[in-house]
Amino acid sequence: MLKEFKQFLLRGNVVDLAVGVVVGAAFGSVVTALVSDLITPFIAAIVKVPDFSDLSFTLNSSRFMYGHFLNALISFLLVAASIFFLIIKPMNFLIAKTRKEEPLDPTTKKCKECLSEIPIDAKRCSHCTQIVI
Repeated sequence: MLKEFKQFLLRGNVVDLAVGVVVGAAFGSVVTALVSDLITPFIAAIVKVPDFSDLSFTLNSSRFMYGHFLNALISFLLVAASIFFLIIKPMNFLIAKTRKEEPLDPTTKKCKECLSEIPIDAKRCSHCTQIVI
């Protein structure tokens, strides 16, 4: 049983997933730092609000911190955009470039008399009844 568990852990899928999660978490923290340290102050300079994380309102003695939500939303949008433009678009381009379309075997041919399309195995044109070789 322990041997099967070891095989399961060392399979390529599990290791790839673990690496992806670790890199994703590191990337998330980089984007969060980018948002909180650079982008939020830049937007705040334009909108004249010093920091989004301090934005909140109180309703029935409950504090709603929508500024923190704005930071998280901006962070999410940046992560999604960077994944799309840095991973998805280049991968789609590479896949499309490596995919070769093979020409299909023809299923029709042209009649030499009336130039209409007829099945490749036809011996006579269905439009002009000319014998086709």
